[in-house]
Amino acid sequence: MSAVIWIVVIVIGAAAGWAGGYYLRSTGMSKKAREAEEKTAGIVKAAEAKQKEMLLEAKEEAVKIKAEAEEEYRRRRSDIIRVEKKISQKSENLDRKAEAFERREQAFTQKEREIEASFVRVEKLKQEQRQQLEVVSGMSSADAKEHLLKAVESETRDDLAKRMRQVEDQLKAEADEKGKIVIAEALQRCASEVAAEATVSVVALPNDEMKGRLIGREGRNIRALEAATGVDLIVDDTPEAVNLSCFDPVRREIARVALEKLILDGRINPVRIEEVVEKAKKEVASTIQAEGEQLAFRAGVVGLHPEIIKTLGRLKYRFSYGQNMLGHSLETSKLSAALATDIGADVNIAKTAGLLHDIGKAVDHDVEGPHAMIGANILKRLGVDHRIISGVAEHHGEAGSFSLYGFIVSAADAISSARPGARQESVEQYLKRVEVLENIANSFPGVEKSFAVQAGREVRILVKPQEIDDLDSVRLARDIAKKIEGGMDYPGQIKVTVIRETRSVDYAK
Repeated sequence: MSAVIWIVVIVIGAAAGWAGGYYLRSTGMSKKAREAEEKTAGIVKAAEAKQKEMLLEAKEEAVKIKAEAEEEYRRRRSDIIRVEKKISQKSENLDRKAEAFERREQAFTQKEREIEASFVRVEKLKQEQRQQLEVVSGMSSADAKEHLLKAVESETRDDLAKRMRQVEDQLKAEADEKGKIVIAEALQRCASEVAAEATVSVVALPNDEMKGRLIGREGRNIRALEAATGVDLIVDDTPEAVNLSCFDPVRREIARVALEKLILDGRINPVRIEEVVEKAKKEVASTIQAEGEQLAFRAGVVGLHPEIIKTLGRLKYRFSYGQNMLGHSLETSKLSAALATDIGADVNIAKTAGLLHDIGKAVDHDVEGPHAMIGANILKRLGVDHRIISGVAEHHGEAGSFSLYGFIVSAADAISSARPGARQESVEQYLKRVEVLENIANSFPGVEKSFAVQAGREVRILVKPQEIDDLDSVRLARDIAKKIEGGMDYPGQIKVTVIRETRSVDYAK
């Protein structure tokens, strides 16, 4: 309750007491009434004292609030004055900067005008000099420009060819040295046997009479065997032997196993042939499974899908240029691991990709397409690591790009395929490759003759010295090498040697 209300209450109470006392006195009340009047008077005095005390406290509080308000006013006034000074200073600085900017702009404008005037004078001088040069040289400006461009082009071409040859020599030296070290270390860790040709299956017979029994009455036995195995049985004049011919090496192996069992058993008839062929299929399937598991164990690769193991085992009967794909896959896996170790890549990923890189060859007679992409699709379907899939898909460059493991597997595959004794090729294929190689070299202008030497691993090109100079021979060798890379399939690498010979002959008389 505020002080004013208290004052009003006290005043009212005092008035009431005074009125009551007056009334009692006027009516002659008793002594008790007088006592009440006295008490009322005391209360009034106490109220007046309380009122004075409260008024004093209120005045003190008002003075204190006023002092605080004045202090806050002075403080804020001081802050405002300080801010106004800062704003005033910034405004003065901006004005000075604006004036300086205007002066600089005027100076720039003046210099720009001077530069434009200088350009006009320079252009005028150029025109005058060009006219004087045309008069002195007897050539027009267009002819002079063409002559200058040809001279610069000739000098630049020579310098570029020299620089290119220096860079190529340096890079080749460094790459050859590093490549020799890496490949040598990889080969030292992987010793393999020389490949043996295995393109046909030959079954030995105890005697020539067995040929008649195999053919059977009116050829029923040979027809039953061919129908059950899907293999052509060739009975010719070869003594005590028959040949099995089939595009699928697994079917050919089933037929070989079944035929050997029939020869040992002696009972050869259509029913017995079907029974033996079924047993041979189970035996070959078991062999394939065992070979796949053994291959993965020898390569140190674990966790492969059972279907991958089974498909790998089929490579036991797959050959390429006389090289067995089972051994080739193992060798590539070891080489990939060795290369990955030397360059700091993941060894497990590299050796797994090397082991599986030719898995597509196990089924390429059933599925159309490049064996690298076939193998990659098989692995993708079975949820193999994408890095392994990339290595398999890219090892022949058919994926259009190369990852780290694509390079590793490609290099390991090339080393395994191109090492001495690894593969063999027929005379027809060799002659065709040599002919294509020489035709590519002869297709370039300035080439006089070309010779493929060292079993087609080097081509030597004789050029016409009056048409090809020393620097042109460097570019010619590079262009021929690029065309060979884009237009031929070959193992390893082909060396391109351009020979330019100039003979000076004179006679002493």
